[in-house]
Amino acid sequence: MGKTLTVDDERGAPAEAATTRDARLASRCVELLAENEQLRRAMESRAVIDQARGMVMVLAPCSRGEAWALLVDVSQHCNSKLREVARALVGTTDGEPLPATMRRALHHALRRHHAAKRR
Repeated sequence: MGKTLTVDDERGAPAEAATTRDARLASRCVELLAENEQLRRAMESRAVIDQARGMVMVLAPCSRGEAWALLVDVSQHCNSKLREVARALVGTTDGEPLPATMRRALHHALRRHHAAKRR
C-alpha cells in the first residue's frame, strides 16, 4: 500500500508531518488543561484546609505541622481525602454535624497527640 504525500504549506512540508505535529500539540494541550484543572482544585482546597488546620491548632493546641499531621491521620483513618475532612470540619462552624467516622477519628487522633505530648 503506497503513501501519497501532499504539501500543506508554502515551505513544502508534507501533510503527514503537519498532522503528527498537530497531534503532539493537541496532546500537549490536553495535558496542560488537565494540569490547570488540578491546580485550580488545589487552590480552592487550600483555603479550607488552612481553616481546618487553624481549628485543629486551637483544639489540640499544637503547631501548624502537628495540626497537618492530625488532619492527615484523620483522613487516613476515615479513608477520606484530606480536603473532604477539612470541609467537614470547617462546616461545623455553620452548624453542620461532623460525620461520625470523622468525629471518632478526630477524637482518637487528638488522644494520641495528647498522649505523645505527655511522654
